[in-house]
Amino acid sequence: MRFARTIAGMVLLALGVPALLAGAGLWLAAGHADPDGGFGARFEPVRTPARAVLVTDVDALLRTDLPVARTGQARLHLTARDDRGPVFLGLAPADEVRRWLADVPHSTVRRVAVTRGPLPVDLDPATAGDGVAVPLAQPFWVREGIGSLEWSPPELGGRSLSLVVMRVDGADGLDLRMRGELRAGWFPGLAWALLTGGTLLVVLAVVVVLLRPLRPREVVFVVEPDQVPVLAGRLGVTSLSGLGRQPGPASRPERHLVAVGSGAHGRTRAAIAPPPGRCPDDQD
Repeated sequence: MRFARTIAGMVLLALGVPALLAGAGLWLAAGHADPDGGFGARFEPVRTPARAVLVTDVDALLRTDLPVARTGQARLHLTARDDRGPVFLGLAPADEVRRWLADVPHSTVRRVAVTRGPLPVDLDPATAGDGVAVPLAQPFWVREGIGSLEWSPPELGGRSLSLVVMRVDGADGLDLRMRGELRAGWFPGLAWALLTGGTLLVVLAVVVVLLRPLRPREVVFVVEPDQVPVLAGRLGVTSLSGLGRQPGPASRPERHLVAVGSGAHGRTRAAIAPPPGRCPDDQD
């Protein structure tokens, strides 16, 4: 039983401690949220001689660099501008964008590192080409905006969509200053749930391991046979006829415990004699 309680306590600790740590981490992160509950960050300046900056698969990029944005009802909000003003941002099916930009010089985003401070953006070198593309004339955009773009990644997570950032007129040479914001209403609730659940699991594990059921204590008296009647009287036992009787046939004679032993003049010796008053040598 003790071994089972130990195993149960270890399992509860293995579940409770990670939940408690995750909840504490989310709670600390929630302290850096904006007043409206969102988490905003600036990107490092993106400079390229190309006509467009392309994220080939937005869902794959979020899965690698920002998986929390793909859960619940999270929403992403991007703003972008260059030295000439706001730029175009659009989401469209990846195969449509690939055909559209086949001859247009563009730089592909390889990775966006989520760190403290401005977020670094890794770009591949611009592709070769002399084509010109004007984004506002295209009908395949799923989401589009001038200067800003907002969408819910969970709603579009099952589709292969590309993000395109370029000037409205399609001119080359981009010097982008971008900012992103993530809004997740479930964030504080999840932090509280993990903190509460982890604490309860840890407390329950401690109780299971340390709390032991109380067992009745057994007292065993080892006495001489002639002291049994005196001990029985002190314990309040009125009959000793059943003590020591073994189960067996009805013909077996019953045994009774009685006081035995005689003194020097044939008198019965007390089972527990009183202490002597004085030694013979003290009478002189």
